[in-house]
Amino acid sequence: MDGPLKELVKLEKLTTSKGKATSINDTLDAILLSLHDAKKNLEDSGIVDEETLKQLSQAIEAKKKDVDDRQKEIYSSISRLGKVLDKVNRPLGWESGIDISSELRTQFVELYEILKLLRRQDIGSALEWTKKNRTFLQSRSSPLEFYLHRSQYIRLLLSCHPPDPLPALAYANANLRGFYDDHPIEVNRLMGCIAYLPLSKLQISPYADLASPSLHFELEPLFAKEYCASLGMSRQVPLRVAGDIGGGGALARIEKGRKVMRERKSEWSQTDELPIEIPLPPENRYHSIFACPVSKEQATEQNPPMMMQCGHVIAKDSLHKLSKAGGHFLDIVTCIIA
Repeated sequence: MDGPLKELVKLEKLTTSKGKATSINDTLDAILLSLHDAKKNLEDSGIVDEETLKQLSQAIEAKKKDVDDRQKEIYSSISRLGKVLDKVNRPLGWESGIDISSELRTQFVELYEILKLLRRQDIGSALEWTKKNRTFLQSRSSPLEFYLHRSQYIRLLLSCHPPDPLPALAYANANLRGFYDDHPIEVNRLMGCIAYLPLSKLQISPYADLASPSLHFELEPLFAKEYCASLGMSRQVPLRVAGDIGGGGALARIEKGRKVMRERKSEWSQTDELPIEIPLPPENRYHSIFACPVSKEQATEQNPPMMMQCGHVIAKDSLHKLSKAGGHFLDIVTCIIA
């Protein structure tokens, strides 16, 4: 890991004020200061001095050359860092003992190529993939294919100045008809928003959400999610999830808990649970957590949630304990829960 760290330090020096050379931000600030001074001098004197303007132009050109040179250094450093990381990644894969088939590699190359195209608002390859995997997507009730067509329809609708909805309507007629049964309200809204063109009017209309850039940006994570699901894999990289959670405070909390337990000379006996609560961001919560309203304990595989006839849910152990007291007592507890 020494190689990547060295390249990262070099890149940091180039992009921050820690380096010996003047940073790009400082150079740009100097240009702005020169322009402000020249403007003030002109306003005060009221005379346009050709020699002063010539010197100012030369100074700006020199600063511009400095910025270009610094940019080249940064791009070169980023390129070197990428190459070093590639060299590290290969041994990491070998040392892990995980056999990644050439077929799986090819599939992930395809995934990243399609994501790059989506970033450029090119949905062609993504649509081709959804058509090949339509049965799988329908089994998951995935809206991916509809959202891709919706994105293209909105782009066509907003691309004409002055507004001309005919190309968008032709696209909708050819591609959105088949989605009406599953998305009737959304298809009707796509048709109704035409009355609020152009974009400036659409943005303050009841259809303002259709003018939001997020409608297009959200296609990338959705496509990645469905593509990985088709391979039986999670969209999130396990190593990154572990790093994000651990580096986000989990390791520090666990270590603090260990120290407290060591001081109190106690041990944690539950091998499948942590002694303290670890807060997680929403994207890392893979299942809900149920706490029994009677025992206040979290449900486990051995003590799962159980639904009673009244609709209330309690832990299995609590249900067994309450049922031993007889049906009348269980009714009273049900009322207390309510």
